[in-house]
Amino acid sequence: MDDKTSRTAGLGRRDLLALGLALPAAAAASSTAEARAQIPNNTPAASGERRRLGKLEVSSLGMGVQNMHRAYSTTVPYRPEMLTILRAAHDRGVSFFDTAEAYGPFENEKILGEAIQPFRDKVVVASKFGWNIDPETGRRSPGLNSRPEHIRVAVEGSLKRLRTDRIDLLYQHRVDPAVPIEDVAGAIQELMKAGKVLHWGLSEMGPQTLRRAHAALPLTAVQNEYSLLWRGPEKWVLPTCEELGIGFVCWSPLGVGFLNGAIDAATRFADGDIRKVEGRFAPENLAHNLALVDLLKTWAQRKSATPGQIALAWLLAQKPWIVPIPGTTQMAHMVDNAGAAAVRFTPAELGGLTAAASAIQIQGLRLPEGVLAFSEVEAPART
Repeated sequence: MDDKTSRTAGLGRRDLLALGLALPAAAAASSTAEARAQIPNNTPAASGERRRLGKLEVSSLGMGVQNMHRAYSTTVPYRPEMLTILRAAHDRGVSFFDTAEAYGPFENEKILGEAIQPFRDKVVVASKFGWNIDPETGRRSPGLNSRPEHIRVAVEGSLKRLRTDRIDLLYQHRVDPAVPIEDVAGAIQELMKAGKVLHWGLSEMGPQTLRRAHAALPLTAVQNEYSLLWRGPEKWVLPTCEELGIGFVCWSPLGVGFLNGAIDAATRFADGDIRKVEGRFAPENLAHNLALVDLLKTWAQRKSATPGQIALAWLLAQKPWIVPIPGTTQMAHMVDNAGAAAVRFTPAELGGLTAAASAIQIQGLRLPEGVLAFSEVEAPART
């Protein structure tokens, strides 16, 4: 759920998050089979649980593929190990993988396409279009581009990189303020008739655009940031999805590494790390916001889990049509994330955790203001 670097003038959150947690270089001699064999057998798997996003069935936990070409610390992960992690995730029951043309650009679609080729028909692949990216060179220009002719070209490029003949779930990455959403829906419908797209969705859209899009062509899912660190979708997005029967996919469900305890009060971020320009991680706010991590650590001890598993399990417990998509570049984190599906709360426990988290007022903006400007945008009226 990537959004990536500090060039905020023309880029969105997902573009900024094209950076991921650092991955120590794996030994070049380690084979895929050897690496997968090192996964502890006693770690709970994703358990095969399934959920529905509209009419689309997916694993209860998905996996975001947006940082595997470059990590938050600006290091370049070892590509064979990224393939190993993705295949091991599938071994553990993850069947829902999410990426976008903007992640790289292009590179994460290529990584995902290579990784899942042996079992493509057993997984659900989601990707996204919408940024103003040259389909040939990958060069980014300012702003967005959801013109129908551009959508068609963008999808053809995604299909080639993903090594597939169809995209199971295609999102508009951000709402283009120059293109009526009905025109976007029309382009998607043509791609559906051709069998190149099976379902569609929106990300970080405005409320009226959500309703108009669903009326023009029923949506399968909405993808927004949502976690115990950022609960904004509770205001109107989740109620609207419930009303209309639309599934919800959570990007950044672990708060870019915050909710799993990877950050403390002394943490400072390097240039090129998205967290350096997020107000919630500024030194003056970080110490206060860590109260949320302390809460998760307390619950982790109580439930014999990890803080990250508690954060993911809380999301899973909110609605049966919510699916988190944590991303990682580390095998241990993937295994830990998959184990969240085994964590259960009683109604009293869930109420207690939610109330305690609600009492902690997170300080600082979740994104730089220039990036927030791309969220909750309304598409223009069709003339």
